[in-house]
Amino acid sequence: MVYRILITGVALAALGTAAYGADAAADPGLDIVVTGLRLNTAREAIKPSLGASTYSLSNANIVNIPGGDSQPLNDIILQLPGISQDQFGQFHVRDDHNGLEYRLNGVILPEGISVFGQSLSPRLIEKLDLITGALPAQYGLRSAGIIDITTKSGLKNAANIGIYGGSHGTIEPSFDVQGSSGGTGYFISGNYIRNDLGVENVNTNDTALHDTSRQYNVFGYIDHIISANDRLSLTFGYSNQHYQIPNPIGLQPLTGYAVSGVTMFPSERLNETQLQSTGFGILSLLHTKDNFTLQASVFGRTSALDYHPDIVGELLFNGLAQVARKRDAAFGTQIEAVYKLTGHHTLRGGVILQDDHSTSRTQTTVFPTALSGSVTAGAAPIMVNDSGGSTQITSTAYLQDEWALAPHLVLNYGLRFDENDGLRNERQVSPRINFVYTPNKALTIHGGYARYFSPAPFELVASTTVTLFNGTTGASQVGRDDTPSAERENYFDVGFQQKFGRDFTIGLDGYYRLSTNLVDEGQFGAPIILSPFNYAKGRVRGMEFTANYAHGGLSAYANLAYAKAQGTNITSSQFNFAQPRLDYIAANYIYLDHDQTWTGSAGVSYQFRHGKLEGSRLSADLIYGSGLRRSLALTDANGNQQMIPNGAALPHYLTANVSAGHKFTRLGLDIRIDIVNVFDHIYEIRDGTGVGVGAPSFGARRGVFAGITKSF
Repeated sequence: MVYRILITGVALAALGTAAYGADAAADPGLDIVVTGLRLNTAREAIKPSLGASTYSLSNANIVNIPGGDSQPLNDIILQLPGISQDQFGQFHVRDDHNGLEYRLNGVILPEGISVFGQSLSPRLIEKLDLITGALPAQYGLRSAGIIDITTKSGLKNAANIGIYGGSHGTIEPSFDVQGSSGGTGYFISGNYIRNDLGVENVNTNDTALHDTSRQYNVFGYIDHIISANDRLSLTFGYSNQHYQIPNPIGLQPLTGYAVSGVTMFPSERLNETQLQSTGFGILSLLHTKDNFTLQASVFGRTSALDYHPDIVGELLFNGLAQVARKRDAAFGTQIEAVYKLTGHHTLRGGVILQDDHSTSRTQTTVFPTALSGSVTAGAAPIMVNDSGGSTQITSTAYLQDEWALAPHLVLNYGLRFDENDGLRNERQVSPRINFVYTPNKALTIHGGYARYFSPAPFELVASTTVTLFNGTTGASQVGRDDTPSAERENYFDVGFQQKFGRDFTIGLDGYYRLSTNLVDEGQFGAPIILSPFNYAKGRVRGMEFTANYAHGGLSAYANLAYAKAQGTNITSSQFNFAQPRLDYIAANYIYLDHDQTWTGSAGVSYQFRHGKLEGSRLSADLIYGSGLRRSLALTDANGNQQMIPNGAALPHYLTANVSAGHKFTRLGLDIRIDIVNVFDHIYEIRDGTGVGVGAPSFGARRGVFAGITKSF
């Protein structure tokens, strides 16, 4: 179900007309398919992950696991090695906070400002690769991992409509259609999701309060084969997601604030909502001839986030209520090429330019305060307006050489230059070097070093003017607000993969990272918006073990990862923190809030290929986490209490999911039933403490879901 690949790109060259033989010449439609496959192969050759660690999922893998392609993309990625779960649909690769770059068919998809969920539906995926470790020079700016998605296309004619639903008020109708006409192929998909568990529950009960979500997603891919060597393609998508923010149960304000004489406000009555939308488009021209392949693309993305508070309720609970509106638009071009210079040298290079413009507008209702810091008696709330905008231009160029030193040894080395001109002007030349050694057909050893340059997410940097809130309940204890800097990192990675026969493979990978200006993110305040900040120094280390088995209709996998991530001295966005916390972190290394010591996943599936159960499938998977970090309160011999930021871990948890399905081939029907969190385990993802952790959250309780899909 999950396959580990250490060398990609080069091995794919065998696809093409060989799979179809002479039939291609007799069937023009088949000839288009063969040409499309050959061009896909050429495109893949531009983007190898030589020496890095690559974990792959095919569409068939995704459909087989519980939930299939009806679950959010982040839940599917949790099944890959070294991926830890967090609140708001977030996940972490190798104990990094988000640091992810998404690519569609090799082209960068600029980051958006959405927090909850994902703007990409799993239904568009033909293959997903998570590339991590010491990355080749082709990859940069976001270095925790590259999620490279090969989308479905029009290489076959098909259409599906389906409906999926069940627990937590879930209903999800969907459709997709694909096909080709002449030299043009297309794939279009869309779905609507409605449920009562849009955001993780903040309580332990089975049913969340005020947590309804409505989401719309549409995706399209259209390509046109201009000639045997040229193809033009358009990729586009749009998502619109509306969330209610879940309410805690049984709380009353303890602040002593009053609004028009009102001092009491049950937490059950809070009415906070957040709307997120993202749209993107990519236009690409692919050319390949002889030993040369080039793909030139232009891309764009717009993203919006609107948070609407419960004015009275948030004033009474927090002393402020903020209406937040953020907009971001990014446009750019990406040109990449590969040239096979000789039998021993393959050159790859590229240029990427991106222009990003972000605006933010907030209206914050607060109480005025006296010099003592207490609310002025009888004072009515006032409104503080704050708005701003900024632009960032990012430029990248790289060149690398894949050098076959010997029949069993390949070296990939290169240089990458990045310049980031925005809130700060920063740049770096980054050397990269990787090797892959295959002493025999069963054993592959890889290793590498990468120098990384990772600017803080521009679209998330807070534009708040701190001084505007002086003399109000929105004032910060700390007036300093240094702009986040780019993280600079030395990354070392080494590992191996060993096959036992044709069916069983194991792998072990270790890494060590040393960072200056380590970038982390936190959620500060009521709007669910992540804000980046820096630790002056960071250190991260870990190991990943993987095992895969596949024989006949049976496949199974198991992953176990160890990690330890620490940082010291917060050097930017200081106004988000209390001074005692800043003082402690300045003098001590602390665990990062998203650090999880042990992370595991496993799964098994069986496809019945013969007999009365032919067409049936069974599967199960599980997720294990030793717990993210929380703050620790210590009391000394004199009774003085000290809070250790991220000083302890939440309890460990293990959740299991199962699925059964059957495909009625003659009727074109596929049915499935999924049970999520089979044993109804109650587990806490966050407890509301820790650096940059704004609220508690619990994993979903047991859910039973069913779906039916009709194919045409």
